[in-house]
Amino acid sequence: MPRTHLSDSYLTTLQARLSPVHEALALRYRGESGARQPVHTVYGGAQLFEANTIKKLGELALAHLERYGSDFCTFARAIDLEGAETLPTTRSKIESLTKSLESSNEAIEAAHPAAWRAHRVFERVRAKLAREAVEDFRIDFEDGFGSRPDTEEDHHAERAAKALAEAVTSGVSSPFCGIRIKPLTQGLWQRSLRTLDLFATTYAKSGGRWDGFFVTLPKITHVEQVRILVSVLSELERGLGLPPKTLRFEVMVETTQSILDFDGRSMMPQWIDAGEGRLAGAHFGTYDYTAGCGVTASYQDMAHMACDHAKHVMTTTFGSTGIPISDGATNIMPVPPHRGEQLSAQEQAENLRVVHDAWRLHVRHIQHSLRNGYYQGWDLHPGQLATRYAAVFDFFLRDLPATSMRLQNFIKVAAQATLVGDVFDDAATGQGLLNYFLRGISCGALLESEALATGLTMEELQSRSFPTIVENRRKKA
Repeated sequence: MPRTHLSDSYLTTLQARLSPVHEALALRYRGESGARQPVHTVYGGAQLFEANTIKKLGELALAHLERYGSDFCTFARAIDLEGAETLPTTRSKIESLTKSLESSNEAIEAAHPAAWRAHRVFERVRAKLAREAVEDFRIDFEDGFGSRPDTEEDHHAERAAKALAEAVTSGVSSPFCGIRIKPLTQGLWQRSLRTLDLFATTYAKSGGRWDGFFVTLPKITHVEQVRILVSVLSELERGLGLPPKTLRFEVMVETTQSILDFDGRSMMPQWIDAGEGRLAGAHFGTYDYTAGCGVTASYQDMAHMACDHAKHVMTTTFGSTGIPISDGATNIMPVPPHRGEQLSAQEQAENLRVVHDAWRLHVRHIQHSLRNGYYQGWDLHPGQLATRYAAVFDFFLRDLPATSMRLQNFIKVAAQATLVGDVFDDAATGQGLLNYFLRGISCGALLESEALATGLTMEELQSRSFPTIVENRRKKA
């Protein structure tokens, strides 16, 4: 063995220097939490919120889908799914193909892959809208509410809190919910915090549930605003008798100062520290941000290069921290220009064209988000719910065969490596493959049976941890 020059005492000195670095990195970059992340957040003005609002949104979404995309072929062509141009257009052929696809015959799947996926997307979207049309709802006291007299905002803060508590206790709320307050800027911060206080106090007295409840802070221009909100949430917990850190919040990235503050630094890493463990998400605000960049209204778009730059900074800031990120909204609504029962053929055709154009734009934006690793976005209209789920479901179903094979092989390789004593240091990739199934199942894109087809057991799937799966298999082997 050749003579070495790094003594044990020298290496011990290096260990003393590196250990606190490793501890700090592990504390900040914990990886994905494994907790469910909604695929969207639906915003609605507080003045309009009622106990049945979320349930009604699902009913409206189903009715909208039935009117403008009543079968899987029409819907697939409307949103421009891959291979949609090969699908039949006549009623008789659509019905015949539908019956064949409903048989779940593998030969049909192999012969008509585009039809198989379009049909599966359509059926799962309809089931999702009937079962859980809204995953996350934010009662808005900011842009969607506007500037109103104090007495009116007080009234709606209390009324909306009671309505949300009623929706939660009666089982018609969304799995995630909360409020967006006004920004903590000069002239608005007192009004914002009064609304938060009134809402939280009324919600608590009305029996509201805090699990899955979030406060959204918009238009941040200085890190001190985040520190103030954290202080207020802590004070509310004391006043309401809640355990520490029950109240959590999300930040909105919609000012240029968020990306580069007046000290020449990104403000977002400072939010993590200022959040003191309460920061639960970061949402991008497309239109306020592009306006702040001087982009005129005609060119404000989710796929604008200014937005991609800002969201890439978000990704590098919050990646591996366990803080999920969300993209923004498509503001072109699928709203028909002509209303009424007695419409001419030309008016009906124009309604269909306008809705389908808006649907395609929404799907393109969502696909752009998904390709860049943003698994959540905003929706503003019930007509966007079908296209939200269609884009997400197609994203997962399109990669199902390849990802299933990769995960199956990856687990075998990882388990074999640990069994013979090798270090398997690519656990992050394995966790990413597992997260594909966890995300897909939680939103309804995939079935548990499709994950179990990889060779996973239900117990392994529920562990939500790739290293745990590998370690348990090693022990059994």
